[in-house]
Amino acid sequence: MSGFNALFSANAQWANDVDDAQPGFFQQSAKGQTPHTLWIGCADSRVPESVLLGARPGDIFVHRNIAKFVLFKFSFDSDSDLSESSQFPLNDVNSEAVLEYAVNHLHVRNVVVVGHTECGGAAACLNAAQRPTFPEDGQLLTIPSLPYTAPLNQWLEPLTKLVGTLGLTTTPKDEALPVVVEENVKLQVENLCKTATIQDAWASSEEKKRNVRVHGWVYNLSNGLLKDLEITRGPAA
Repeated sequence: MSGFNALFSANAQWANDVDDAQPGFFQQSAKGQTPHTLWIGCADSRVPESVLLGARPGDIFVHRNIAKFVLFKFSFDSDSDLSESSQFPLNDVNSEAVLEYAVNHLHVRNVVVVGHTECGGAAACLNAAQRPTFPEDGQLLTIPSLPYTAPLNQWLEPLTKLVGTLGLTTTPKDEALPVVVEENVKLQVENLCKTATIQDAWASSEEKKRNVRVHGWVYNLSNGLLKDLEITRGPAA
């Protein structure tokens, strides 16, 4: 049996094991979901959120993409200030829809942005920002072998520009990459906190919306452990 076809037999074994351990679990699951957390993370295959959290189906609502970008694309110019909300125009309706559904309809209590060590997307952006020619005039190619219009170059351009502001031009890559990963998580937490969905939730009279918290974590591939960056945000007192 090929590795791909073995997935079906593995699934059947898993379903049988769950049914034996928790009779009725699947029937109950089919009635609806009440996840307590929205996980926004990287699509990397080594970071399976439910597995590393020891969570059951129905516990975690999930949105994953390359380098865990959230909602906004940055506009950089000579006078740009990353702290200014005007630098974060709404861009990604996919992420926005996930957040809105999670907070307003599923009433998750936590929204977590999760980066991870050895992130390929972050490494590509770091490589680009450390090129002697950076910042290039005109079109920025994070991955030079691809055209500017390639989806990867379009998606990674904001992070490459962010990396260019971190002063890592001559920093060894093994020291610089963890900085890039953490700074990206911090910025995405800020992005989330500026969204209408989160702002409206924090201003809501409904306790189940108002109490949502936004967190930033990093998963370490080398030991399987999560690191809390201690940047949790919630409604103003």
